[in-house]
Amino acid sequence: MAGRKKALNEFSEQALLRLPVEKVLTAQDIAVPSDSQRQRTTKTKPHFEGHRNRLRRRYLESNGKSLADYEFLELLLFRSVPRADTKPLAKALLSRFGSLADVFGADIRLLQEVDHCGPAVALDLKIIGQVNERINRSTLSKRNIFSSWDKVVSYCKAAMAHETKEQFRVLFLDKKNGLIKDEVQQTGTIDHTPVYPREVIKRALELSASALILVHNHPSGDPSPSREDVAMTQKIKEAAAVLNITLHDHLIIGRNGYSSLKKLELL
Repeated sequence: MAGRKKALNEFSEQALLRLPVEKVLTAQDIAVPSDSQRQRTTKTKPHFEGHRNRLRRRYLESNGKSLADYEFLELLLFRSVPRADTKPLAKALLSRFGSLADVFGADIRLLQEVDHCGPAVALDLKIIGQVNERINRSTLSKRNIFSSWDKVVSYCKAAMAHETKEQFRVLFLDKKNGLIKDEVQQTGTIDHTPVYPREVIKRALELSASALILVHNHPSGDPSPSREDVAMTQKIKEAAAVLNITLHDHLIIGRNGYSSLKKLELL
């Protein structure tokens, strides 16, 4: 038994001698983090988390009055983009579309053309835009629409300025020029929308409307009225007048502004 044990030990020693010589790691070769380094590593957070907290604090302290438009957009994007810096995206959206209203009014496909604005983010922006549109619409319905004309134009721009196809919509008003209904009557191509005066007047009668404001957009961005726009407006005006329905105006919305046929004395 003792002989076998001795032979095994000798074999092991010889086997070890035949192994390749490798560097043996020492304590000096191993970087051991200090207590302060461990603490910093444990507490390190993405840089944008501190920025988010500061931005929220600024909003609360100033009730939002000290924030720029892109910072408001950042705050909203916090929910849609929980693990990234939202400032570059907020600025890119405003650079592409021009204003908060235009961002929320933009077509969902155009929103997704902006870097890092994926389908989920674009959908969230459209939902916010729709909520804002409904709030504005309810505000307009409670007062004489001409006392808030700037809001009417802003509302129409937000809803239509970035549509990729022409839309023809009608604001139906009551006797006090309060908004009864805002409806998209027709959606056409990039440069044409078929409009049927008979359908407009029929819907006005169904709603017991006393007056109308026509609105359509030019996807080209230029809000200048065409001869066809003027001719169509005159047809609707004449058909409405027979039934004592007033046509107040026809607004043409473009990305670069809007035109009023009444102001242009074309109505």
